[in-house]
Amino acid sequence: MEKFTLLDGLVAPLDRANVDTDQIIPKEHLKSIKRTGFAAALFAAWRHDPEFVLNQPRYRGATILLSRRNFGCGSSREHAPWALLDYGFRCVIAPSFADIFFNNCFKNGLLPVVLSEAEVDRLFYECASFPGFKLVVNLENQSVSTTDGSQTTRFEVDAFRKYCLLNGLDEIGLTLRHADKIRAFEARRKAQFPWYF
Repeated sequence: MEKFTLLDGLVAPLDRANVDTDQIIPKEHLKSIKRTGFAAALFAAWRHDPEFVLNQPRYRGATILLSRRNFGCGSSREHAPWALLDYGFRCVIAPSFADIFFNNCFKNGLLPVVLSEAEVDRLFYECASFPGFKLVVNLENQSVSTTDGSQTTRFEVDAFRKYCLLNGLDEIGLTLRHADKIRAFEARRKAQFPWYF
């Protein structure tokens, strides 16, 4: 998993509440268990509309997605954060997230940032007012700032999840930190119970 430390990125505003996982990645695109190859299907139904935010040239290359409350509701598909990451997003900012989607984000290296409705409203306003609007998301400091540093907002994140993201550790990576101990245990077990092997 790629480490997440500091993200200085273009913001794409998805001004919709209750964006569910079937809208993020429609079920007909869930044909692989690889974590890549889903970018083209991200928000597939909405991308038929030429006015949809991701079809607008000014948001090409965005790495931060701004949305409304209850982002990622619906089914528990892990493909949703995979599709967002594959498209190039590293962070989603919203007032609230569905629990399973929220957990899946951390497990895959996508940072979900919860800000208040008022803070999100302000970011939507600034995104509409200033073409090329960027934010700096600093996980170590748990802050979201404008690039000039004139506005900074703090966010909360669980200490263990923060540690994992900062170090690029998913559940497999956490386990592999103990690879030598695991190998030693397996060697002892093989000597003790050779008939199992």
